[in-house]
Amino acid sequence: MRSNQQMANLLADADVTGLSARDIPPMFREVAERGWTVTQSGARVLTDLRPGEGRSYFDRLAEETTVNGRGMTDYDLLADAAGKRTNMLLRRSLAYIAACLRAAEQEFGDRQVLAYLSLSLGGTDDDLLTAHVTFCRPLPDTPPYIADLEQVRDIAVAEISVEDCPAR
Repeated sequence: MRSNQQMANLLADADVTGLSARDIPPMFREVAERGWTVTQSGARVLTDLRPGEGRSYFDRLAEETTVNGRGMTDYDLLADAAGKRTNMLLRRSLAYIAACLRAAEQEFGDRQVLAYLSLSLGGTDDDLLTAHVTFCRPLPDTPPYIADLEQVRDIAVAEISVEDCPAR
């Protein structure tokens, strides 16, 4: 896993052991279970997140990150009391990432799909920690989705491959 220092610090303080499907909110669990699809442009997208026809994108990377990107469910979590919100967001996000990456590996027979997890302040007053997850494949001759990931300073961010996911 590649990450910046903020994400490394969050992960060091979190309990992310024993992740399972129970950690994934039901709506996200259904997305992971329904698997992946390839679009006309060759983009790998989660089937349930694929929009109707007629949308156009700058390139395949933009299509994958746009279609696959979602904020992690957090409406049931209280404001961060002693790190509980952070821990729950990390558990939910990492369990969802692992399920989707394993499904991608099974569907496509390779390990090309990467996940990007970010945690940042959001909400109506920019005072609530929120999480965002997306998936994409690197493109040759195109900068990565997040260039110089380790140098990002304004959010906690990680790039995760299926190899980074704990064994089931």
